Amino acid sequence: MKTLRRYVIREIVLATAVVMIALLLLFAFFDLVEEIKDLGRGGYHMRYVVRHVVLSIPGHVYEIFPIAALIGTLFAIAQLVASSEYTVMRASGVSLLSVIGTILTAGILFGALTFVFGEYAGPFAEQLAQQLRSRAITGIVAQEFRSGLWLKDDKSFINVREVTTDGQLKGVRIYEFDETSRLRSMMSADHGVFKGERQWQLSGVKKTTLTEVRAEVDKRPSAVWLSVLEPRLLNVLMVQPEQMSAASLRDFAQHLRENRQKSLRYEIALWSKITYPLAVLTMMVLALPFAYFQRRQGGVGGRIFAGIMLGLAFYFLNQLSAHLGLLNEWPAQASALLPTVVFLLLATVMLWRQERR
Repeated sequence: MKTLRRYVIREIVLATAVVMIALLLLFAFFDLVEEIKDLGRGGYHMRYVVRHVVLSIPGHVYEIFPIAALIGTLFAIAQLVASSEYTVMRASGVSLLSVIGTILTAGILFGALTFVFGEYAGPFAEQLAQQLRSRAITGIVAQEFRSGLWLKDDKSFINVREVTTDGQLKGVRIYEFDETSRLRSMMSADHGVFKGERQWQLSGVKKTTLTEVRAEVDKRPSAVWLSVLEPRLLNVLMVQPEQMSAASLRDFAQHLRENRQKSLRYEIALWSKITYPLAVLTMMVLALPFAYFQRRQGGVGGRIFAGIMLGLAFYFLNQLSAHLGLLNEWPAQASALLPTVVFLLLATVMLWRQERR
C-alpha cells in the first residue's frame, strides 16, 4: 500500500511540476510583452526588464498553484484511469477515502509551498521588482499622486514627496489637527531617516504653529518625529494588497482601523492569503471525479481543457467574490472562503454521485 501511495504521489507531483513550468513560461512571456512597452524610459534597459520578469515569477507561482495542482492531479489520475490502474486499485480494496488521502498527502506539500511563496518569496520578490522598475525609470520608489504619498496617523496627515529605495523620506510635510479638526501646526522637512522605535530623524525642519492670534515659525537643522509609521508600512504601498504577505496585511489593516480608515480590502486580502492553501487541496480533490468522468471523453487534450476551464472558473470566482465583498461590505472571511467552499461542495457532490454508480 505504501508503494502504491508513493507511486500515485510521484505521478501527481511530476505532472503538477510540468504544468507549473508551462504556465510560468506563459506568464513570463506575457510579463515580458507588457514590460517592453516601458523599455527605454529613463534607465529602464533590457537587463532590467528581464530582471523584473524573473522577480515576478515567485508571485505567479503563488497565484497559479491551485490551477497547476488541479490540472496536474487531473492528468495524473486520468492516466491511471485510462490504463485501468485506478480500476485495479479500487477492485483490490482501496477505498475512495484512501485515494483522497493519498491525493491530500501531495496536497499538503503543495499547500505548504503555496504558503511559503505567498508569505515570503512572492512579496519579497515583488517588492524588489517594483523597486528595480521605479529606480530604473524615475529613481523614486513610490509616488501615489503628483503631490506624493498621503497617509493618516492619528490626528495628523502626512505627505511624503518621495520614498527612496532604502526607506528614507524626501519632502516630508506633517499637518497636525486638534480635537475639533482645526489645523494646529504644519511641519516640513527636507529629509527623514528611520531610527527605530517609532522615531524618525528629520533634517531641514520648519515648523509653523498656529495660535488664535498669530502663526509662530520655528526653523531648526534637525528634529525627532515620533510616528507609528515605519518603512515596512510605507513599503506595502508599492505592491497590491493581493501580493503582500499576511503579516504586512495584518499590520497595515490594523493601522487603517486605528486611524478610522477603510481596511476591508486589506482584510479580504489577508483572509484570502490564509485560506489560499486550502484552495489547493480543494482543487486537487475536485480533480478526482473529473478525471474519472473524462475517461471516455477525449484523450489528454480533453482532460487538460477540462482542467483549464475549472481553473479559470475558480480564478474568476475568486476575483468576483473579492470585488462583491468589497462593494457590499461582506465579512472578509466570507468573501475569502466563498470560492473554496463552492468548489469543495462541487467536489463532494460529484464524488458522491460517482460512488453511487
